[in-house]
Amino acid sequence: MKLTKQQEEMLGGKYSEGTATALKIQIAVGESFGAERLVPITRAHVALSNQDADLWFAEKLLKAGAKCKIPPTVNPGFCLSYFQKVTTISEEDASLMQRTHEAYKALGAVLTYSCTPYLGGNIPRFGEIVAFSESSATPYVNSVWGARSNRESAQSALCAAITGLVPEYGLLTDENRQGDILVEVQAEMKSDFEYQLLGYMGKKIGNGVPVFTGLPKYVTPEAHMNLGAQLNTSGAYGLYHIVGVTPEAQTLEAAFGGKEPKRRVTITDEDLQGILQEISEEGARKIDFAMFGCPHFTISQVQEIAKILAGKKLKSEMWILTSSYTKELAERMGLLEVINNAGGHIVEDTCPDQPCWHHLKGKLGVTESPKCAYYPKRRGLSFVIRDLRTCVEAALKGEVE
Repeated sequence: MKLTKQQEEMLGGKYSEGTATALKIQIAVGESFGAERLVPITRAHVALSNQDADLWFAEKLLKAGAKCKIPPTVNPGFCLSYFQKVTTISEEDASLMQRTHEAYKALGAVLTYSCTPYLGGNIPRFGEIVAFSESSATPYVNSVWGARSNRESAQSALCAAITGLVPEYGLLTDENRQGDILVEVQAEMKSDFEYQLLGYMGKKIGNGVPVFTGLPKYVTPEAHMNLGAQLNTSGAYGLYHIVGVTPEAQTLEAAFGGKEPKRRVTITDEDLQGILQEISEEGARKIDFAMFGCPHFTISQVQEIAKILAGKKLKSEMWILTSSYTKELAERMGLLEVINNAGGHIVEDTCPDQPCWHHLKGKLGVTESPKCAYYPKRRGLSFVIRDLRTCVEAALKGEVE
């Protein structure tokens, strides 16, 4: 890989041993993908996990003198102050969360603790080169905003934030951003929920960059979130195009760069129902809780829940995970009061894949997010997957059909 003089100095330790380590890692990643050079970034998002290896890596770079040249926003761990009030948090888990907070604070991260930075203050321009980890964030900034990021890990994104650089390969290049799979959607896309299921069709879509046709001309931000998050969960997609909707796919020809697609796939209502049956626990049974916000819920989604809950009482626990910004809005708008009065919780800074949910281990919940159902399985949580209204109504009744 060709390095500039400044990059050679960085590699030699001029700016700190931690910065040199970060650059060594990036050079190794770049060389494994055949990158010839490093290019500067202007934004970053780090999907911190609040787990041992993640914390070890962050503290290692910090102790070696690293600081973030590009202050990154960060993913959620869990809101320690909130869960210490409502459940028992072990000393080990509390320590991991507090140390994670202190490490990223000292590194110079922007402590947003949200998996939806692309809806808040970390919004890139078209064509801007960035380094985003987080399974919903990478496809959103690539597809909806037309920025350029590879599917960074938490560690490589942190290295990028420290050095201000990324190796140039993959989705940073024009040719790799062109679609190669034509996905003809013949299913009825009635709501944002169908985009969850469409995104989980990764096995049928196959490897590549999918180009969707047959979708409505207006796709809500929430539908884009759902589609990208589930595509990246089910098939590791960092970019998708929707003809006539996303900026690099105003026409079919533009989406494919004038080439013919390598594959053609048709998605029907039967396909969506089939994937739902495959990934959801069986319905028609008692449920213990409802969990929403993977990715973090928007204020529009919180409003939708509040309208259904107004004046009613929940029979099952309800947990709505949002950014701190969205929770503040919900409080100002009276939505938090409505949901609290019904017996529900709005929790900021928290992810479903965290140790704070130990009290739900072995229990059955409902969610509208396949991603939410997927990751907490290893923690003993099981989910029936339904559309949002059905989930909320199930929490009110204490059972799902």
